Amino acid sequence: MSNSKPAKGIWKVIGASSLGTLIEWYDFYIFGSLATVIASQFFPKTNPTAALLSTLATFAAGFIVRPFGALVFGRLGDLVGRKYTFLLTLILMGGSTFAIGLVPSYESIGFAAPVIVLLLRLIQGLALGGEYGGAATYVAEHAPHNKRGFFTSWIQTTATLGLFVSLGVILLVRHGLDSDVNKSIEKFNDWGWRIPFLVSILLVGVSIYIRLKMNESPLFAKLKSEGKVSSNPLKESFTHKANLKMVLLALFGATMGQGVVWYTGQFYAQSFMETVCKIDFEQSRTILIWAILFGTPFFVVFGSWSDRIGRKWIMMAGMLAAILFYRPIYKQFLTASDVGTYQAKELVQESPPQVIKETINGTEVTTTVVIKTFADGAAYTEKTVSKNTGDQPTVFHVDKKLDSGTYWKFVWLVFAQVLFVTMVYGPIAAFLVEMFPTRIRYTSMSLPYHIGNGVFGGLTPFVALLLTTINTDDKLIGLSYPIVVSAVCLVIGVLYVSNKVSKDADDHA
Repeated sequence: MSNSKPAKGIWKVIGASSLGTLIEWYDFYIFGSLATVIASQFFPKTNPTAALLSTLATFAAGFIVRPFGALVFGRLGDLVGRKYTFLLTLILMGGSTFAIGLVPSYESIGFAAPVIVLLLRLIQGLALGGEYGGAATYVAEHAPHNKRGFFTSWIQTTATLGLFVSLGVILLVRHGLDSDVNKSIEKFNDWGWRIPFLVSILLVGVSIYIRLKMNESPLFAKLKSEGKVSSNPLKESFTHKANLKMVLLALFGATMGQGVVWYTGQFYAQSFMETVCKIDFEQSRTILIWAILFGTPFFVVFGSWSDRIGRKWIMMAGMLAAILFYRPIYKQFLTASDVGTYQAKELVQESPPQVIKETINGTEVTTTVVIKTFADGAAYTEKTVSKNTGDQPTVFHVDKKLDSGTYWKFVWLVFAQVLFVTMVYGPIAAFLVEMFPTRIRYTSMSLPYHIGNGVFGGLTPFVALLLTTINTDDKLIGLSYPIVVSAVCLVIGVLYVSNKVSKDADDHA
């Protein structure tokens, strides 16, 4: 494919590839978006923190197996073709997501519930491990060399848009179950959370229909017609010294840092707002939705820009920005949501106290719940927990609703993180495609991508929360993980990654 050849039908290719990939990301992220609800459904409720950690570990398990999916489906894609391989991954992803919506709760079947959910998450991870490499390779092999960054950046938007759609569906379902807000929330937490999982099967069906009408990648079809398809893509990718070097460089000089920036800017941001700042469920989701909406076009901006100036320095700049600004951004989250800022406001309404008495492990516990609303629209729920042991009552402030000004401040703080994501993620598909020859491209690029994203990136919410449980004095300690990983990747990337644009690996064995 020469640089002057027009990208015939490229938008049809991008549309078909992007729709399927978006649905796969939706399926994958719906679990993370509902982590706190799922924790109460599939794990014992006696220890909410342990249940949430278990849920995040199950969520992370889906990421950890992604490299294995990259090996299995990458090999299949280099042997059989791009089209049918990522059609298969779509079916596996959609089926396992639908099945999660059918799994009985822990109260119904005990420990079998989390075990089944874990197995389904593993299938999801395997499927996603084969999806992204196929979609990115498929688009790149249809695109002119000098516009690969621009065209593949549309695939890059699907990961963020999949999260966007998952959050939107959750909020629509949560509001639609009952006209009474409290009853609607109760129904959603009880059984309504299953609906976003179940409706995914309809989306998958549409995407399968579209993908069946797609043709094979022209570069792979040419390779196959000439009898030059690799007989053993795994061996060629990982035992040939030169190619193995490129695989390791792609991982430690690009995808490792890109992965932690991606998951910090979107998943850890949501988790931090909800579990540390105690922001209201709906506000924490809509803050992320606005930030994603504003940030998504920049995937294409930076992808297109990388065609002109190179991929490397855009990605490195994104990692550097994350390293420098993560702690200041999250410190702003803490300051703006501190209960002291509420107490300086004018209190306009205080609900009658709701008193709940229960006995836990022989200790009588009394919880008094009061909702306080302020003149600027801010509000929070104050829970005072007293025990018959004579200890001082413990006061918790949860379900905080931000006033309009603070709400939009949060939106822009998350937007800044999404902007870092677009810098590291927008150019990376073209960057990876151009590192490897066509005959082993699917396998070679998929593995470092999914180790960087699946292992390093996917573990971010879990490791960050775990660090905060170890060092409870520093609420920002969880950021140490993405900052250190990004810093290591930045150093390796600056020293060893090439900034050459549009390396022509298509005709090389």
